[in-house]
Amino acid sequence: MFRTALRNVLAHKARLLMTVLAVMLGVAFVSGTLVFTDTLGNAYRKQSAKSYDNVAVAVTTYAGQTDGKKDAGISTKTLEKIRGLDGVAHATGRVSGFAGVADQDGKLIGNGWSNTGANFSPGKDGKDAQYDFTDGSGPVKDGQIALDQDSADKGKYRVGDTVRVATNGPVKEYTLSGVFTTEDGAVNAGGSLVLFDTPAAQKLYLQPGYFKDVTIAAAAGASDQKILDAVEPLLPKDAGAQTGKQLAADEAKMTEQGLSTLNTVLLVFAGISLFVGIFLIANTFTMLVAQRTRELALMRAVGASRRQVKRSVMLEALVVGAIASVIGFVLGIGLATGLRSAMTSFGAKVPAGPLIISPTAIIAAVVVGVLVTVLASWLPARRAAKIPPVAAMSSVHAVATTKSLVVRNSIGGAITLLGAVGIAAGAALGKDGRVIIGTGAFFALIGVIILIPLLSRPVIALAGPLLRRVFGVSGKLAGQNAVRNPRRTGATASALAIGLTLVTGLSVLGVTLGRAVDKATTDNIKADYLVTMAGGGGLDKSALDALEKAKGAGAVSPKQTSSLEIKGSWHSVSAVTPGAVEKVFHLETVSGSLATLSKGQIAIDEEMAKSNGWKAGDTLPAKFGGDSDGGKAETKNLTVGAVYKANELLDPMLLSTDVLAPFEPKPYIPEVWVKMDGGATAANEKALVDALGDSPAMSIMDQQDIRNMFGGMINTLLNIMYGLLAMALIIAVLGVINTLAMSVFERQQEIGMLRAIGLDRRKVKRMIRLEAVVISLFGALIGIGLGSFVAWAIGESIRSDIPGYVLVMPWDRIGIFLLLAGVVGVLAALWPARSAAKLNMLTAIKTE
Repeated sequence: MFRTALRNVLAHKARLLMTVLAVMLGVAFVSGTLVFTDTLGNAYRKQSAKSYDNVAVAVTTYAGQTDGKKDAGISTKTLEKIRGLDGVAHATGRVSGFAGVADQDGKLIGNGWSNTGANFSPGKDGKDAQYDFTDGSGPVKDGQIALDQDSADKGKYRVGDTVRVATNGPVKEYTLSGVFTTEDGAVNAGGSLVLFDTPAAQKLYLQPGYFKDVTIAAAAGASDQKILDAVEPLLPKDAGAQTGKQLAADEAKMTEQGLSTLNTVLLVFAGISLFVGIFLIANTFTMLVAQRTRELALMRAVGASRRQVKRSVMLEALVVGAIASVIGFVLGIGLATGLRSAMTSFGAKVPAGPLIISPTAIIAAVVVGVLVTVLASWLPARRAAKIPPVAAMSSVHAVATTKSLVVRNSIGGAITLLGAVGIAAGAALGKDGRVIIGTGAFFALIGVIILIPLLSRPVIALAGPLLRRVFGVSGKLAGQNAVRNPRRTGATASALAIGLTLVTGLSVLGVTLGRAVDKATTDNIKADYLVTMAGGGGLDKSALDALEKAKGAGAVSPKQTSSLEIKGSWHSVSAVTPGAVEKVFHLETVSGSLATLSKGQIAIDEEMAKSNGWKAGDTLPAKFGGDSDGGKAETKNLTVGAVYKANELLDPMLLSTDVLAPFEPKPYIPEVWVKMDGGATAANEKALVDALGDSPAMSIMDQQDIRNMFGGMINTLLNIMYGLLAMALIIAVLGVINTLAMSVFERQQEIGMLRAIGLDRRKVKRMIRLEAVVISLFGALIGIGLGSFVAWAIGESIRSDIPGYVLVMPWDRIGIFLLLAGVVGVLAALWPARSAAKLNMLTAIKTE
């Protein structure tokens, strides 16, 4: 039977080509994902280990620019004590924070969030072991900096040039003293690294004489653990210490967790592609079995048992799966290499390292490819085994019995109903029904797939009159051919339906969320501009002062974030400028007056007031400051001066910045909102840019930019999802091509007869193309309908979390999906239609 199976594979290799392609693409996705994540994991683990090669112990604190503590970090005195410990070869103090470098056009170099500044800490030889200088040397005085090689290249800077650098305050000009290479994670992530002289860095990021972190190198023969035990008693309470090996292991574990998430996401989409491929494979083997009815019946007649016939078909699938898996695995290696190169081209510097091809990736590729193919062939093999020997005397292809169709439709109807009820029930439960919606969607999709053959006749019949009226005989024949074999049509349409269910669902949710963001911007903001740090950190108080003095600035208010302890519970609070906050935000007062903020009173939103039983006029004992804020700790009674309707961009409590000032010497100001005289204009924007000294580190956005920022994130996510689903859609297209090609082969005699009675080549081509378009549009309609239903249910479950949520149907995108489905049908029919038109009518008529 194995020889028979192998012979059949070789005899039908052209008809099995699409099956091989489908499995090959799915396996390439799986193996490429595994090789890619294994390669990245290995590269980052080696980089992490290398960066801690000479580190015996690492000391870390949470000291930073916004802490404001007088004794924040590790003092120089403590560092000297560490250097004097037994077994310590040397100890290096480090301090770091945000630093943005402007290029020659004044634009920020790097991605913003990983742009970093740090101190250059030379040893007795004048070198810092962490950096290798390719030109010049490290900064040795205030006014000098060194840049990483990539940033220097991007900015076209050379040693001796003047470079504009901004932290969270005014822009300063520095002389470039050197250019270096580094394996620093910030640079590898697409950011920049600026090195300052140590006193300058301390002044910028902490305070003179203090370091954020310390790295300790051990003398020859010294124990890392003993050094750690000696260091820990010297440290302040907010500092922690680990051995270099522990730190490297922790970073490797974090890397592994991050890559594990990426791995899971990619494998889910690979699974979707393989699931779609199952329909193509099953359809192929079903058609092959139908076309070989006489052959299989003869095998039964000469003594082959049902088990042997079934085994023969499944062995064919095994051979096809094995061949496709090997080719797919090789393609997967190429895909992994391409993904790695793509990351580099998008600005992410991937550490150097070999391509890792693990046994797991090899086994997964082979097992997945073979298993999917064999499982997909099980039903066709089972049908083949049921062909009676008497069928050898008939040329009629095997057809499904009425009983089998009734059973299939009954099961499909029950599963679809169960899924639909689950989706509706989950939607009714809101946020608590999300798991139920997901489960219901799965069952509904499976049920619809089972029911698609039943649905194909009435749905496609609706298009019959249009096809006849517009395309004449070709249209009539195409409509009839599309429903001649409902199972085949259903299997082909199912592949497209699965892909478009996911694409439509994502599109509906994406457009709806985008519209909600637009509405939130309109409903909550009066300001013309939002000013933030490009790196996402806090603005210096000097930036706020500069904006208040900007030409044309009508109202300026920070959104300074902090927290208060009231009756044992901590609450978030936004510190704002009284009198200006009402001009930059839409704030509707429920009771009291926001003018009381200028009197040192507090305003709370309506939801917080209700949940705590507070009202205007109440007195609340609030604890300010403390050790973590650098100011004095004090409990102060605050009068509730106003209750307002919640604004999504503000915390539930508002206070004047003057009230918080004594308790927060270095306030954390992530946002400043500005209302300009004359609104958002080019001149007004330039006035703000000039006020900030044309800082490359600060971002100035108008309301449309804010919408674009949030909408851009949604669109980027959608585009990534579309890209990941593209493989499934490609396999679905292969399914349409495969079905049409095999259908043309199966209908050679019929096509020959049509040619003989006057249907010319052009009309034959049109008939095949229209058949493909009808099947594609049918699958698209099913997918769009189911996707929209699921998106509605998911929307209901997140409605309470998104103010102003209203479901939006993206009819323009849905129209594009239908148009693309039609184009897919036309393109998929090119080869089959050409083959059908080229058939010799006499040869075709003689074909059985």
